[in-house]
Amino acid sequence: MPVGGTIRLLRTGALLAALLAVGGCSTQIADLPAVGLPADAPPRPKEAGSYLPVHDLPPDRAEAAMDPEEQKRIQSELIAARDRQASTGAAPTPPAR
Repeated sequence: MPVGGTIRLLRTGALLAALLAVGGCSTQIADLPAVGLPADAPPRPKEAGSYLPVHDLPPDRAEAAMDPEEQKRIQSELIAARDRQASTGAAPTPPAR
């Protein structure tokens, strides 16, 4: 590579590095007045968003989600379905090789 080509390559590299350095410090493109936001975009909030309340737990339920009688009925139905399925199912045969 000739000397002139090397200098040209170094200049281009230095210019590219300078552009990247300056571009990292610039404002966001959407905030520029020439580009702007679309007309139907909602306005931005004045304050930055805060973190979600991670440690705030919902209050305990005052009443049970299911009546005890209904829970016993559902449990007995599930047990009966399990027993029916176990009695009708035969031991699976291994596939032939």
